[in-house]
Parts: sequence; C-alpha cells; structure tokens
Amino acid sequence: MNSPLQPGSLAGKTALVTGSSRGIGADTVRYFAAAGANVVINYRSKAPRAEKLLAELEANGTQGLAIGADLTDPASVESMMDAVRERFGALDILVLNASGGMEAGMGEDYALRLNRDAQVNVLTKALPLLHEGSRIVFVTSHQAHFIRTVPTMPEYEPVALSKRAGEDALRDLIPTLEAKGIGFTVVSGDMIEGTITATLLERAAPGAIDARKEAAGKLYNVSEFAAEVAQAAVDPVPADNTRLVGDVSYFTEYPATSGS
Repeated sequence: MNSPLQPGSLAGKTALVTGSSRGIGADTVRYFAAAGANVVINYRSKAPRAEKLLAELEANGTQGLAIGADLTDPASVESMMDAVRERFGALDILVLNASGGMEAGMGEDYALRLNRDAQVNVLTKALPLLHEGSRIVFVTSHQAHFIRTVPTMPEYEPVALSKRAGEDALRDLIPTLEAKGIGFTVVSGDMIEGTITATLLERAAPGAIDARKEAAGKLYNVSEFAAEVAQAAVDPVPADNTRLVGDVSYFTEYPATSGS
C-alpha cells in the first residue's frame, strides 16, 4: 500500500490510534509508521492481532507499543497514557478511531458510553501529553455526521446518534485545544467496505452496503479511507474543522429533495 505521507516526515513524532489492531486504525498506524513515527497501537481485546501488527512494523525499524485498554474504563485509559508517557514522553498525533455500538450483549447505553463519553475521556487524559503543534483527528461516518438532517438505516441509528453526540462533545473542546495550539479535525466518510461496522450492518440489513454503494457511485475501502485519516493529521486544519471524504451530495441535498 502506498503511503500518502512523505517518508521521514514524521520522524521523531509519536502517534496513538485507538482501535488500531485491525481495519482503518491498523492501516492508519501503518501509514504513520511508514512516515517515520513512533506508533501506539490500542486494542480492546485482540492482543494477538495487535502484537502481530507491532511485530510487522518493528521489523521495518518502527518504535512502537501495543496497549490493551477498554476505552469505556477511565482507569484503563489512564494506564495507557501512563505507558505512552513512560515510553515516548509526549504525543504528537491522537487519532480517535475506535467506535462501536452494534455489538451484542454490551448493554443498551454502550454506544453512548463508547462513542461519546469515552472519546471525551481519552482526549482529556491525553491532554497532558499533547503540546503546541499536536494534532487530534476524530473519525466518523457521513451517516453519523449528517444524522440531524438525513435519516439513516434503523439498525445503524443508535450508533449514528451516539457518534454525532461524541463529535459535538469533542467540538465543544475546540476553544480549549486552540488555546493550547492543538489542531482538531473531524474526518467523515461514507460506509467503508470491509469494516466490522459494515459487516454487522450487512448482517442486520442484508443488501444495505450494495444499496449505499449504488447510491454513492463508489465506497472507499479500508486503506483508501485510512490514507485520508493519516493525511488529516498533517494537513492544515480546515476552517470548519471538518474533512469530508468522498461524495456527500446525497447528504447535503437531502432536505431540499425530500418530499416530507
């Protein structure tokens, strides 16, 4: 996979990506590592997969950590940040990629606890490690970003609402971040083929992904979207703190074209 970042452009920098043992998070970590960054791979329960990714990167000279942390547990997040401080001293890039809410048996408030409360807590716990020039990227979907104006599939609605609540809570922190010289960008993309969310959605509503692909014309795959996430961590922060990936005409034109 071709990295969107210049080789060596992140030398000496440290990047933490939540939920990065697989999928978008893992490929984002690969792009940062290819640019020379130290990387912190965070996972909830998939230790072997995270350790395998770390070994792959270390074989190419990357310095890294694989840290298990339940992001909904503040003490677990605190321990992760302590480990980052002990190993690398500071954080230059924080990517808030982990999300969920469609998993079975996690409790009805799990989506909000993970997609809103945990995101704010991770950022807050990371603040002492961040500094002027550091960057934060929050990863979301168009289905969540535009949920206030465009309905989504019923099966995905609780996740979309909780993701938007998380985005709003993080945006409330922008003045605090800007005062510290820390950049914050929301990266929003359409449904991504090959992600666990897409798989669970397809299971709940067969044909949903194909229907979305037909409507959009194209859906990004995992590595393509991860490249956008990695790029957002180094590009200038957009004026509205938002990077929309792919076609958004369906979402932006919806109110004008709906009949009700």
